[in-house]
Amino acid sequence: MHTPSTATAPVAATLRAAVAPDQSQTGVVTGRPRAVLRVEGLALLIAALVAFARTGQAWWLLPATLLLPDLGALGYLVSRSAGALLYNLAHATPLPLALVGVGLWQQHMLVVALGTVWLAHIGMDRAMAYGLKHDDDPGHTHLGRHGRTPARPRGTGADLRSCGAAARSVVVGRRAGSGGRKGSRARFRGI
Repeated sequence: MHTPSTATAPVAATLRAAVAPDQSQTGVVTGRPRAVLRVEGLALLIAALVAFARTGQAWWLLPATLLLPDLGALGYLVSRSAGALLYNLAHATPLPLALVGVGLWQQHMLVVALGTVWLAHIGMDRAMAYGLKHDDDPGHTHLGRHGRTPARPRGTGADLRSCGAAARSVVVGRRAGSGGRKGSRARFRGI
C-alpha cells in the first residue's frame, strides 16, 4: 500500500477536497431529469391556465392571486426550517389539487379557479427552475441554487487549479519541476 510522502500530503488533501461533493449542490436534480421537471412545470402551467379559462371566472383574478403562494416564504421570519416547510407546503401540488377537487365536488367555480391559479403558480416556478427549498438556505432548491451564492469554501476546484504543477506532478507520479515529456502535461490541462 502506497502512502503519500509528507511533501505531497497537502496536494493530495487538496485533490481529495476537489472531488468531494459541493454541499450547495446536495439534493439538487441535474442534467436531463432537471430539464424534464422544468418541462413538466411548463405543462402544469399551461394545463392550469386552460382549466382556469374553463371556470368562467374573471381574468383579473389570475394576476391578482398568482403570487399568493409566495406568502409561504413569510415562515422564514420564524426560522429557516419553518420557512422551508411553509414554502414547500405552498409550492407542492397536493393542497391546490385538493382545493380544485373540493370546488368541483361542491360546484364552486371560484374555489376551482383559485386552485388552478395556485397550480399555475407552481408550474410557473418549476418552469423557471424555482424548486422546493432545503432547510439549509432559502436559495438551495431541488432544481438548483437561486439568489446570492455564498463564497466557495476552501478546498474546492479553485484551490486545485492554484496548485498548478504540484498537483499535476502528484497525478502523473513525478516531482514538480522535473522535466518530463511535453505531451504528459497536455493530458492534465483540465485540472
